[in-house]
Amino acid sequence: MYVKDLASGEAVDYHASEKWYLSSTAKVAVAIAVLRAVDAGRFKLGDQLVLEQTDKVDGSGQLVWSKVGTRRTIDQLIDQMLWLSDNTGANMPIRAVGIDELNATAQQAMGRDFGRLTDFTEVRRAVYDEFSPKTRQLTNQQLVEIAGAPMGPRRVDALRRAAGLAAKDLQARTMDEAYDRYYAKGANTTTLVAYGGMLEKVVRGELLSPGSTQRLFTGIKIGKVADYRLEGGLPRGVQRIHKTGTQYRRACHMMVVNPQDKGARGVVIATCAADMDDQKDPDVIFRRVGLAVSETLLKPGSVGRQK
Repeated sequence: MYVKDLASGEAVDYHASEKWYLSSTAKVAVAIAVLRAVDAGRFKLGDQLVLEQTDKVDGSGQLVWSKVGTRRTIDQLIDQMLWLSDNTGANMPIRAVGIDELNATAQQAMGRDFGRLTDFTEVRRAVYDEFSPKTRQLTNQQLVEIAGAPMGPRRVDALRRAAGLAAKDLQARTMDEAYDRYYAKGANTTTLVAYGGMLEKVVRGELLSPGSTQRLFTGIKIGKVADYRLEGGLPRGVQRIHKTGTQYRRACHMMVVNPQDKGARGVVIATCAADMDDQKDPDVIFRRVGLAVSETLLKPGSVGRQK
């Protein structure tokens, strides 16, 4: 956990200097890279990208089921990867911007304290590679079909059959083992201090033009209120921008409360959790963090606001 009161500059953290797996919160970095390219004149928001077979990957969103050749504007893809957390919708702009440019932008935004970002297909391939290098030969369509099997032994069996492997050929026995090995290699990770610093730079206007900053704010749901994870502990009337991320036994929720006015009264919150039920437990934990922030920093006359 990392919480910073932008008005006072005071911060508190817990394990925030350790690297955490970002899952879909990495899509904010993708959007920043795309919008910086727009600011530089390389792209326009109305430019269309064409869906390729190699873009397709399982996960949130419906774009994976669209026909190859389907066109989406960059503007539409920003919403698809941020609002809907569409993995295929993120792969398309990553391909357009380029992995090296994405990582160069991430370094400018977060410093050097991050593990190299990849596209979302590579996440699947890297996990499955822990079972056998032969899985690298699987097509994107096969990856999507494998994901139709429930996580656990049935997913392993689906992977083994698709890759033409015998059980004795597997170098990992369970999805737990494969994911543990993948996470240990550090791709798509950063510290919460670094990610929080990126969010602070965004709201301060240090990374994007005013127009692109506002476009990012729209993508990460300014003006929209829900009751999920951190939001469940916050007053409904406060502005917030945020992005969640969920992957096997990993979850994150990154947010800036009161991002308007260049964060003059803002609070950065970066939270991640590991080795728990990624669908249930983080909601309770993150909600408590949101409530603690509300009680200490958002109430009139709170200690953090007096300094």
